[in-house]
Amino acid sequence: MGNKIWRFGIYKNDELVSLALVVKIEAKRGRFLLLPHAPILSQKKGQELKFRTEILKVLIEKLKEIGKKERAIFIRVAPIWPKNLDNEKIFKNCGFRKAPIHIHPEITWELDITKSEEDLLMGMRKTTRYLIRKAQKNSGIKIYKYFPSDKNNLEKDTLNALEIFYRIYFDLAGRQHFVPFSFDYLKNELLAFAQEGEISLFLGKYKEEILAGGIFVFWQEIGFYHHGASLLKYPKIPISYLLQWEAIKEAKRRGCKKFNFWGIAPISKENLKLAKHPWTGLTLFKMGFGGYKKEYLETQDLPLSKRYWLNYLIERWRKIKRGF
Repeated sequence: MGNKIWRFGIYKNDELVSLALVVKIEAKRGRFLLLPHAPILSQKKGQELKFRTEILKVLIEKLKEIGKKERAIFIRVAPIWPKNLDNEKIFKNCGFRKAPIHIHPEITWELDITKSEEDLLMGMRKTTRYLIRKAQKNSGIKIYKYFPSDKNNLEKDTLNALEIFYRIYFDLAGRQHFVPFSFDYLKNELLAFAQEGEISLFLGKYKEEILAGGIFVFWQEIGFYHHGASLLKYPKIPISYLLQWEAIKEAKRRGCKKFNFWGIAPISKENLKLAKHPWTGLTLFKMGFGGYKKEYLETQDLPLSKRYWLNYLIERWRKIKRGF
């Protein structure tokens, strides 16, 4: 996408124990350094509190050097560390604070798909199972699947499908009031994962009109529902349910053991009722397929300049305005 990046490996006694991708983001309210999903930790040592603290401290010193050189006003880390008191304390003791917005989903919904298709259907909410079977019986509903394989250019039919998906996706962004990824971003994502055949684009059609779509990534034995969108023209046609079920079956066919539905709204631990949230409807849809919640540490910010606080207030206000 043209951003300046750095890739770091952290070693201990000549052993690679951690990795981090750093991206310089040029925003209107100031530039910052973004670490998506970092730092990644060695599976052998990642459970040790002392080890995680050492890794973060070493990384911070390097990031501060880069931040000063690049005139960044803060460092933003979106880790995929489990949400617990120890991990929260590590970041707090290193000078971080919770970011006013999230970068990646901090609460996700996952499904064990090692079971048979029939068992998966029986594990779903009754309504979800009924709507899938209803869609399967509707001859007017068709699901089209695209599997890009050229790492340099998208095949013509896949590019056309992506353009159709993006129109639906852009329409959804207007309704839900979020900033969508650019068309070039989605195109580059397809090209990047096409190198190993790890991505697909599904479109759902009803009466000669595309009403829904999704982009799915298959990596490390997990299928990810990474992007999705639908139109409201035929609200009683359960096309999105069948599209999602076809994606789950595709993940199974590829040998995946889990299916990650990506982000969901906060859920009460006591009674699993959904909190008031813009994602409530989407969360109910995802939960209907069965599964369990997985929660990660919130995005963390390390201020490097007083200008950070103006950025904080703007992002905080936008979050409140959107109802998060």
